[in-house]
Formats: sequence, structure tokens, C-alpha cells
Amino acid sequence: MKGIVIYDSSHGNTRTIAEAVSETLWAANMDVEPVYVKDVKKLKAEDYDFLVLGSPTKFGTMSFTCKGFLGKLKGEEWKNKPFAAFDTELPDNIDKNEGSAAEKIAEKLREKQMDQALPVLKAAVTGMKGPLRDGEIERARDYARELAVKLAA
Repeated sequence: MKGIVIYDSSHGNTRTIAEAVSETLWAANMDVEPVYVKDVKKLKAEDYDFLVLGSPTKFGTMSFTCKGFLGKLKGEEWKNKPFAAFDTELPDNIDKNEGSAAEKIAEKLREKQMDQALPVLKAAVTGMKGPLRDGEIERARDYARELAVKLAA
């Protein structure tokens, strides 16, 4: 299977999660690589079997760059394709289940009639600029292993 992991990152934490997800999917024989959202030029759905999208949570939602990307994503082309969404956010935000970039991404992709393969992954950062909380990279790898099984089924 061929997929794409697209991410935005302000301080490198979301990029680190995207890389861990990509590497794990690659190890599961998926043809995938992480791509910074600003480097995505023309994205053709016919070239991919699935999409993974991640953003830092900013003010309870995804970054403006991710919003812009989703606005250009043609739903009719991606209809029924599987997706997964992830974000980085503060632990208090996760505990209180407040606004989440991953939840907003998943909502927008479901509106485009894509199929959510797994619940969202919320990776905790210890401060506004990070770093990632201990264990979050391994949780991202576990998430990607579960995603690989789902996609291969």
C-alpha cells in the first residue's frame, strides 16, 4: 500500500511524531514518507491508498496551514479512502478533552467522506514548545503498527 503522512510543525514535535509514524508504517511494508504540509504541491488521490495528517493544536484547533491544506483537498477524489489523524498538545488539554487539532482534522476528513481507520492520536508535549512527553514516540509507533494492521486487512 502507498500512503502519505502530511504534517505541520511549529517546534519540531509534530514532525517527530510524523517521522515515527512513517518509519513504523515503512517497516510494515507500506510505501510512505512524511511530508511537511507546506511542501505538498499537487496531491493526487489516485497516487495514494491512504492519508495520515497531523498538526500541533493551537488555540483548540489545527494550524492555519493545515486548515488551508484541507480546504484544497478534493473530497470527491478521496472519498472512501482511509485516513488517520494526530496532533501534539498539552497534557491538560488532553485530560480535559478540550479543543484538539486531530479531532478537527478527523471531522473535516469525515466530511469529505473519507474513512477514519483509527481514533485520533494525541501526543502530549510538556510545554508550549515541547519537548514531547516521555513515551510519546513509542505510543506513536504503537499507533502506526495498529494502523498498518487495519490498512492491510
